[in-house]
Amino acid sequence: MLNPVSANGESTRAPLLQAIGITKAYGTFLANNAIDLDLYPGEIHALLGENGAGKSTLVKTMYGLIQPTAGELRWMGEKIELTGPSDARSRGIAMVFQHFSLFDNLTVAENVALGLDGSETFAAMSARLAKVSSDYGLPLDPNREVWRLSVGERQRIEIVRALMQNPKLLILDEPTAVLTPQEADQLFTVLFRLKSEGRALLYISHKLDEVKRLCDTATILRGGKKVETCDPRQETAASMARMMVGAEIGEVKAAAGRTTTIPRLLINDLSMEPDDPHGVYLKGVTVEVKGGEILGIAGVAGNGQDELFSALSGERLSPHSDNVIVDGHAAGHLTVTQRRRLGAAFVPEERLGHGTAPRMKLSENALLTGHAASDMVHRGFVDRVATLATVDKTTTTFDVRKAKRDPEAASLSGGNLQKFIVGREILREPGVLIVSQPTWGVDAGAAAVIRQALLDLSSRGTAVLVISQDLDELAEIADRIAVMFHGHLSEPIAAADATREKLGLLMGGASVGDAAGQQEASHATGS
Repeated sequence: MLNPVSANGESTRAPLLQAIGITKAYGTFLANNAIDLDLYPGEIHALLGENGAGKSTLVKTMYGLIQPTAGELRWMGEKIELTGPSDARSRGIAMVFQHFSLFDNLTVAENVALGLDGSETFAAMSARLAKVSSDYGLPLDPNREVWRLSVGERQRIEIVRALMQNPKLLILDEPTAVLTPQEADQLFTVLFRLKSEGRALLYISHKLDEVKRLCDTATILRGGKKVETCDPRQETAASMARMMVGAEIGEVKAAAGRTTTIPRLLINDLSMEPDDPHGVYLKGVTVEVKGGEILGIAGVAGNGQDELFSALSGERLSPHSDNVIVDGHAAGHLTVTQRRRLGAAFVPEERLGHGTAPRMKLSENALLTGHAASDMVHRGFVDRVATLATVDKTTTTFDVRKAKRDPEAASLSGGNLQKFIVGREILREPGVLIVSQPTWGVDAGAAAVIRQALLDLSSRGTAVLVISQDLDELAEIADRIAVMFHGHLSEPIAAADATREKLGLLMGGASVGDAAGQQEASHATGS
């Protein structure tokens, strides 16, 4: 058992960590502008804000990854200057990052050892790892290779590695982004226990209903400044989103009278071996998407979604040409460019490197995906006016905020780059759109813009397939939802019938019938 942090008497109201006037300047740009923040033992404190609001800069300062330009940190009342993450960890500050830092070919214990100070033998550390993971209800086999684990189990490694440092303050960045609802509930139980032990938790999330459920206090950043501190339990998700954005978030809703037409995308018995030794084998995937319909594909990351996207986009060719049919044309053996010429468009999960070339200008990135089916190229020559016009139209239509007319892709914040990538494809008016994680890690305002655009596109007759781990997102925009598990795709169910519990069971491997039966049984017993 970890040693609990003392949390009685007046000490509970003395801040554990204070950020006082934290400012971080990059040239003339202020990523953080005189931010004050107090974190108390026995409290879960949410840090909220749009993409680019300054959250990452602030927590990196608290973890010693960057040095502030001005201001100071106080740890238990004493001014400190963190020289790096190891200094932060030695004081009792631990952080679980949104993106895992694990080596697939190493075991759980070997990965954990890389994050510790090496003061104990490997055997002793492995035994302690097994005990801590068991005590906190996060079971892990120290000897298992990481590549064999689910995404939820990999998340456990990151959390247990942090707990093994016996932290007084634990910083968590989007910890439920890759979890099923059942796994998220299990994590919340752990977090409430850590709170009861007197630890301070700083919780970063775009899921505002989650913040209301978990957090005692919320600090909201906008444009690098602190704009509000509130009790999230007394707020609504809409009111917190309004504080984050500084304006009302438009309601996402489908157009009235939206109808579906014939199937425009068909996937027929698609089975494919992965090209990655740690990838997922697609097994008989079969589904159709009609014009005017949004089909959502849910599932925990790593269950074949990446492999499916590659097969549909043409990055990998299918075994048979009729495994993928786009508007009546067998496309399984066609390249990405050839599929675009059939009227298909694609938005991959990874914004930088896959969705865009980071060091190329937006106009050049527009050309990379638009040359096959647009007026950007005439007789082999690039029409610079047309590429810039695409950038301008996307910027205006999707509220893409940038410092100049045609900057490099890497200079945009995550949310603004995502709006550009999605907007670039939607403005082509494709007959079929396949999009993976459309609002991954973007703020409420950007998410609303993107989701409404997908609904509007489908209302114009496009068949839209959305791969997403965000069940709230799929509930908001999808007509039907299917679930991927270990390379299998479940039968789609109507979104109105797709409860979080039922989808969570499907994401854990239950069949559609089993999931419905288990849900009915749990309701009958009142569990």
